[in-house]
Formats: sequence, structure tokens, C-alpha cells
Amino acid sequence: MRASLKGKYDNDKSTGAATVAFITGDVKLRASVTDATVVNGPRLNGLSLAVEKPGFFIVDYNVPRKDFRFQFMNAVKVVDKPLNLTYIHSRGDNRTILDGTLVIDSANKISANYMIGTENCKLKYTYVHRGLTTFEPCYDLAKNSWDFAVSRKVYGDDVFKATYQTSSKNLGLEWLTNSKLNGSFKFSASVNLAEESRMPKLSAESTWNFEM
Repeated sequence: MRASLKGKYDNDKSTGAATVAFITGDVKLRASVTDATVVNGPRLNGLSLAVEKPGFFIVDYNVPRKDFRFQFMNAVKVVDKPLNLTYIHSRGDNRTILDGTLVIDSANKISANYMIGTENCKLKYTYVHRGLTTFEPCYDLAKNSWDFAVSRKVYGDDVFKATYQTSSKNLGLEWLTNSKLNGSFKFSASVNLAEESRMPKLSAESTWNFEM
């Protein structure tokens, strides 16, 4: 049995979450709660249950909303290149998303994300330079705009990432560090360059994993 605890602090609030997972054969059973589940007495707010077979499907059930979310994964070959496909359907808001990633080689891949019945479609190209630096330009067809992300591994498994959204003029910076003993820690800051105040939004998130 595996368990994880997550704490997050933003400028104006802090939140917490916990997840417990049981592995039976090749199927994983997972239960998750947030601080809304336990604050002011036990209740169903923030409680979700899931059944997962890694690489094949995930079924999530939001208990308070009585809402199911289905996710199915598959992989096929296109010109001897792996094409990873994902189908996601949320029953509550009747939303269906198709996602596909064509892996050209270890350094290059092309992906597309489309919400059925809408104009929401994003195309992204990912290039990994020497296994350390990743460039990800992304074109949003609905907004007719570009998003850019650049990340680089530093000090082993730590990752520094910068993002910029041209439509909203939002600039973001993120630092992620991972440790097998202490879990992971992420610090992020973002600022909207279109606002006069340009007050940065800060966020810190820690995750601890346990084997029980």
C-alpha cells in the first residue's frame, strides 16, 4: 500500500490533500481526500475514488458530485513510430477530449489535444536537447496564439522551467526538486505583464510519499 500527502500554499490560501493506493495484481485502487473532507468534521467534500490499470484505463468517481470521469489509453504504430492515444470523457459536464502524441525519436515528439464539439485544439512540438533542455512551443487554434515553455534539468533531477502565454501575457517560473527520501517540492511564481500592478503570484507545494 502506498500513501502520499500534499500541501500547497498560495498568496492567499493553503490547502492539503492525501491519497492512499492499493495495488492488486496489475490494477491500482486509489482513494483521495482534501482538507475540505476533514475540516469542520468528516464529510464527503473533496473525496474521490479511482480504479486504474496503468497504460490502459483510469476511472475516477467524484463522490460529492456523483460524477464519473473515464480515461482510456492505447498505443499504435504510424510509419514504425509509436502514437500514444488518450480518450477522456467527463460524464457530469459531458465533455470529451482526445489527445495524441507521436514520438518521432527520443528527442522529438508532436502532440495534439482536441475537445470534441468545440474549437479548443492545441498543437505542441517537444524537443529535448542532449537530454537536459526541453523546448515546447504550443499553438492554440481557438485563441490563435502561441504558448512557449523551456525547462532544464539542474543538479541531477531538479528542473527549472519558464513559460509564457502570448494571449494573456502571463509569464511563469517554476522550480521542481525531487528526492527519494523527502518527496518533491515545487515553487512557482507567475506575473501578468498586461496588468499595471504586475503583482507576482507565488505558490509552494510539497509532496511526501510513503510505503505502508
